[in-house]
Amino acid sequence: MPTLAILCQGGLVRTAAGLPLPLVHGPYRAEVVTVGACLRTLTRDDLDLVAGSDPGVMCQSYRGGVMMPWANRVGDGGYDFGGRHLQLALSEPAKHNAIHGLVHWVAWQVAEHTADHVRLTYELQPQTGYPWPLDLEADYRLDDDGLTTTLSATNVGTEAAPYATGLHPYLTVDRRVDECVLTLPASTWCAMDDRGLPSPAQPVADTAYDYRAPRPVGDIVLDHPYGGVADGATAVLADPDTGREVHLTVHEGCGWLHVFTGDTIAGREREALAVEPTTAPPDSFRSGVDLTVLAPGATHRASFTISGVTGS
Repeated sequence: MPTLAILCQGGLVRTAAGLPLPLVHGPYRAEVVTVGACLRTLTRDDLDLVAGSDPGVMCQSYRGGVMMPWANRVGDGGYDFGGRHLQLALSEPAKHNAIHGLVHWVAWQVAEHTADHVRLTYELQPQTGYPWPLDLEADYRLDDDGLTTTLSATNVGTEAAPYATGLHPYLTVDRRVDECVLTLPASTWCAMDDRGLPSPAQPVADTAYDYRAPRPVGDIVLDHPYGGVADGATAVLADPDTGREVHLTVHEGCGWLHVFTGDTIAGREREALAVEPTTAPPDSFRSGVDLTVLAPGATHRASFTISGVTGS
């Protein structure tokens, strides 16, 4: 597969983001990159719908990153499955967690690329802490409805495998999060400890975390999973003054939305709102909550669409 390189003194240097893969359809433009199969940009009428990383650089803060074979965190990196205890590398050492899966920094293969569609694949090999082979796929398609992403995994091994997935986009209407209006179609939320690990889900009703009806984000600090998200439900981030909106609609397989106001991102605090469609909450490898068990030969798919209203 070709890789993007730049000419510098001494020869060619491969860029950290890999190959850029542009997409276009009507008023929409997007760019996906091969390292991590990340969604780097998405615009409508040249207005940003997601806040991504700069061209060519390493993805910052997991912006637009694919999370496989788990989403968010595994506390202590250790879990039990199939009668054995397994230990993942602690990729978030400060909090003693394994975070966001195993495919964020790897080069994906371009299986198909047209003007409005790209399909990337990756063969996940058995490894310490995750001894199951999976064939993974990230499919991005632009059409009149926006950008639809479908994340797929097929178990090509001989044993059942634990699995969860999601994407990590930061939604933006080019306004500080506090001043935006949020609609979040979720009936439950999870309190979080200081390591980013959840308590059991509880109803959002009568709490500060209830955004089922549109209301300003305000100064609340969010890094929380929301559950009870039905197929076809749409989260909306809106600028109340200009009418600009970005919508995220979940389809099959995504029953959770993890919402992060970005308070810990130095220099870019609260500039965009991460709304992460996921199949399970953090720590599902240990809790078992909505964990997918992939039988040998089985395929799991999860999909969602991001679209925009450009306003006045």
